[in-house]
Amino acid sequence: MNSVGMESTAVCHVVAMPFPGRGHINPMMNFCKLLASRKHDILITFVVTEEWLGYIGSEPRPDSVRLVTIPNVIPPESLKAVDFPGFYEAVMTKMEAPFEQLLDQIEIPLTAIIGDIEVRWAISLGSRRNIPVAAFWTMSATFLSMLYHFNLFNQSQKSPSNLLGQVDYIPGISSSDLAELQKVFQKTDQRVFQLALECISKVPQAQYLLFTSIYELEPQVMDTMKDTFQFPVYPIGPAIPYLEHEGDFSGTNDSHMVPDYLQWLDSQPKGSVLYISLGSFLSVSSTQMDEIFAGLQDSGVRFLWVARGEASRLKDTWSDDRGLVLPWCDQLLSLYFWIKIQIVSKF
Repeated sequence: MNSVGMESTAVCHVVAMPFPGRGHINPMMNFCKLLASRKHDILITFVVTEEWLGYIGSEPRPDSVRLVTIPNVIPPESLKAVDFPGFYEAVMTKMEAPFEQLLDQIEIPLTAIIGDIEVRWAISLGSRRNIPVAAFWTMSATFLSMLYHFNLFNQSQKSPSNLLGQVDYIPGISSSDLAELQKVFQKTDQRVFQLALECISKVPQAQYLLFTSIYELEPQVMDTMKDTFQFPVYPIGPAIPYLEHEGDFSGTNDSHMVPDYLQWLDSQPKGSVLYISLGSFLSVSSTQMDEIFAGLQDSGVRFLWVARGEASRLKDTWSDDRGLVLPWCDQLLSLYFWIKIQIVSKF
């Protein structure tokens, strides 16, 4: 639906602005569906690029969650993964003007904006228009804390990669891990890193901060974030489409339905397994996969690695029962059994 002149008796009108990527749109949409299921007097205007309307326009959603579009930041046929820095910068520089024009066309007064933190301008735009903004973070609270602390040292004229050496403490991250992170970010595209830090610099201007995480997974960092910002910080839990799957697993017979990898997970000590999934947007070379593999071997950690097309090759060189390499896993089913196990373990 492209029209923004919508009639509604809704009391609360929220505009949601995700970063135009699958790992951002999906969790924000799932969160909006959850809001709509809990608050019946809400209208949510969900903003996507024209390209993404073609991807998700036919997916089921409540009537109170309506899609509107703004122009693509780059042509749909462009290979974003080939020039991710260019795509990332385009999101920062080319989406703000059409989004603001869209706000001018909306007839129903806005109550709030849910803005992806990696859309750099969303928080500032809300501040200019005196509209409360809930900053939405789709990754771990620990990663946001890391970038936030790096940004505290970003006032000098030095490059971000040099700034890393000045950071000696980040909640939830050991000093030895910081040394490794410095190596990682020195290899990261510096323009992307700088833009990411600029996005983080806007967070203190928001009115709320939403993490798609669970407090118990990152308690130290969550407490630090709550102490750091002068506004409410909420871990909203995994923003997954469980509303559409309620009942799918409720009658599951564990002995018949639980995949082998979940049975293996259940046999491991609590909190001992590292889960690795590199997503589907950016490609990872065989050389990089081998580097990850070598790191896992050296670390001695237990792991479950969803390696997609590289799974067969990597499995051929791995004989240790400390880890599993898979081409795919059912993340929703895995989360269901994880939650079930956690609940059972408390009684």
